[in-house]
Amino acid sequence: MKKLLFQTDSSLAKTGFGRNAKALLSYLYKTKKYEIVQYCCGTDHSNPALQITPWKSVGTLPDDPEERKRIGQDPGQARLASYGGYLIDKVMKQEKPDFYFGVQDIWGTEFAITQPWFDKINSVIWTTLDSLPILPTAVANAPKIKNYWIWSSFATKALHKMGHAHVKTVHGCIKSDDFFRLDDKDRQNLRKKNNIEEDAFIVGFVFRNQLRKSVPNLLEGYAKWKLEKKPDRKTYLLFHTYWKEGWGIHKLATEYGIDKSEILTTYVCKKCGDYEIKKYDGEDQKCSRCSTEKSQVTTSVGFGVRENQLNEIYNFMDVYCHPFTSGGQEIPIQEAKLTELVTLVTDYSCGEESCEEGSGSIALEWTEYREHQTEFKKASTCPLSIASNIGKVYDMSPSLRSEIGKTSRQWALDNFSVGVIGKFFEDFIDNTDVKEYDFDKEGSSTEKKKNYPDAFIPHVESDSDWVLTLYRDILAMDNHTNDEGYKTWMNSLANKVPRKQIEDYFRKVARDHNQKHFPVKIEDFLDKDDKGSRMVYVMPESPVDVFLSTALFKSIKIKYPNYNLYVATKPENYHILEGNEHVHKIIPYSVQFDDTLFLEGIGDHEGYFEIAFTPHLTTQRVNNYVHNNKDKVDKEDLCTF
Repeated sequence: MKKLLFQTDSSLAKTGFGRNAKALLSYLYKTKKYEIVQYCCGTDHSNPALQITPWKSVGTLPDDPEERKRIGQDPGQARLASYGGYLIDKVMKQEKPDFYFGVQDIWGTEFAITQPWFDKINSVIWTTLDSLPILPTAVANAPKIKNYWIWSSFATKALHKMGHAHVKTVHGCIKSDDFFRLDDKDRQNLRKKNNIEEDAFIVGFVFRNQLRKSVPNLLEGYAKWKLEKKPDRKTYLLFHTYWKEGWGIHKLATEYGIDKSEILTTYVCKKCGDYEIKKYDGEDQKCSRCSTEKSQVTTSVGFGVRENQLNEIYNFMDVYCHPFTSGGQEIPIQEAKLTELVTLVTDYSCGEESCEEGSGSIALEWTEYREHQTEFKKASTCPLSIASNIGKVYDMSPSLRSEIGKTSRQWALDNFSVGVIGKFFEDFIDNTDVKEYDFDKEGSSTEKKKNYPDAFIPHVESDSDWVLTLYRDILAMDNHTNDEGYKTWMNSLANKVPRKQIEDYFRKVARDHNQKHFPVKIEDFLDKDDKGSRMVYVMPESPVDVFLSTALFKSIKIKYPNYNLYVATKPENYHILEGNEHVHKIIPYSVQFDDTLFLEGIGDHEGYFEIAFTPHLTTQRVNNYVHNNKDKVDKEDLCTF
């Protein structure tokens, strides 16, 4: 029996990755041909909730709270651990899978690609990419990934143009039996139960309330349609989302002249589990089904409706509209199609595929803008196009709407159903030979080279020489012009990818490498014979602040003559402090130095210093020193000269 390990969101999570995992792993489990282990992102390793899955599920985070707290001191390491980088070696050695599937955003699988076992066993990266130009890390890693599968053909085509012909499109899957059109009587009864007019026209949108979901565009388009066409029956927007994050929907509605009562949402009860469709009136509402006070909340990734309930929610709608800036697949589009709704979709990113001939979609026009800092191409969906196409569906005959709906459902079944995607996985696993690999003999960190994420990179005119400098000075690698990685970066530069974006990626790779193979420990920089008589002054940057800080050191030493003064700063500031008679030792700053209690000790953690001075927290992290310039400073006491 072949053993499979899937690194992805928990099957219990109501995220796209989580719901995909639930559908696919249920399919594979029912074949009774495989031993399945799910490595669940962002979950404690032994979380009892994971025991309810029929296959083995373990989390990516350590069980020990102190260990999690220590990891959390560094946001980069915390994110890496959440995706699975911290425990991956332990889990792989323990489980010894024949197949590894990394099913996550590309940056959430990158740590696996560098592991010694990755190309020694059958490994698959099954990821989402949503914008042009393709993320540099996705391009750079393409030659290293034999089985590189993308959820949308949009990104696959872009990678093919770059010469990575081995990349395939494998869609995320949906348990299609859960989604279907109810008969007209059942649809009417749902509306009656929720006090909605039977003949009302409802425009629906199922989404996570994120920046990339174009809520303002939909509101503006809906308002323009109503203003111009003046529909002769009641109309609503139905937003199935979580209102406490993201867009201020009511504020925007007021701006566009939409009555708040026209915007319906889904409430779900934390006690009885039933749902209700009604206007939004805040969280923690009284449940009309079980009469429990403060039990109704809007649906979120942490707590939401069941699949059969979500199917009913789609069946409230007369048309489904999904405007977005970009997306890896946008599963609600396929779910809406399975319920035979006419779908209006932004024709960019994964939307291109959803608008192809035979999909049953009506394409929404958009204009391009660039995302700040990343320079990714994003789509701003045209409100006029939304208005025009809502009107087109409103005026559409029931027979034509039904015909398009049936076409939409068949297209979704053919391309996204778990039967189709599950069979693809089944065939791949069954037709791929197991590779022999001894996980217990994999290389140690002593064989690794330390990287230099903070290395100074001078201006180099030649792109070729500049790329080779990044490899040499940041990644400590002697690269050459025939290397696939070098070719990839040169191609990126030719396609106008900014140098800064590429350099930032190299530095990130170096930091991730060092965090994994050369974790920094404060105790490694401390003397062994001064425990109990240490104090630290933390000032990571800037050179001016570090220099001004030296004016305080004499008075600190006068007040605490029996303590050794350590100064934590970034390496580029060491020269400012070298030779200072009051400084015992200069040590490298890390984010751990932002936690004063961690430095001084709390609870069972004894700490490293008796006294920690962290003025940077109130000058560089949280500004609380301005006081309208009315501070009275005793300059004589501060002066050390």
